[in-house]
Amino acid sequence: MQIPKNSPVNILAGLISPNQKNSLLLVTGPSGAGKTQWCMMLADLAQAQGLRVRGLVSPAVLEDGQKTGIDLKNLETGEVRRLARRKRAEDGDVRLENWQVAEETLQWGNSILEQVKPCDLFILDEVGPLEFEHGAGLIAGFQILESAKDFPCVVVVRPSLIQKAQARWHWAQALDVSSEAGS
Repeated sequence: MQIPKNSPVNILAGLISPNQKNSLLLVTGPSGAGKTQWCMMLADLAQAQGLRVRGLVSPAVLEDGQKTGIDLKNLETGEVRRLARRKRAEDGDVRLENWQVAEETLQWGNSILEQVKPCDLFILDEVGPLEFEHGAGLIAGFQILESAKDFPCVVVVRPSLIQKAQARWHWAQALDVSSEAGS
């Protein structure tokens, strides 16, 4: 079985190489391409190798095959909280397109990001319109990414914002997970 070159297995080795300094990987791809799953596989692989992984991922919540919510998971502790629900839900505070985002969970996520200690790998899934266009959301992650000098960082950025991300973090490399099938 051949492992695709964009596989987390192959990417992890390059990210944690002692020769790799100032590494920031922008993971992108269309909705449903598997960006979050890719990040979770990367985190699992790194942790299985004994590496210290910190950051946040945002896995989808599915009910009857439909995406009804988004969780926020602390990669260091495994703790999970509900980040967003479809607008019909009653407990969201911040409205974003079709979603109601729980302000309390954003605050929790930012407090985790503000306390991130040096690690072997940092993952943030995702920075999107709230962060880039409104200066809100998981904005504490920007400080970590701006100084991506002490440890390798991986951040998910949707395709519509990849140019803004590349302008902000000019040293970053981009990886489109939707192109993995053809690799």
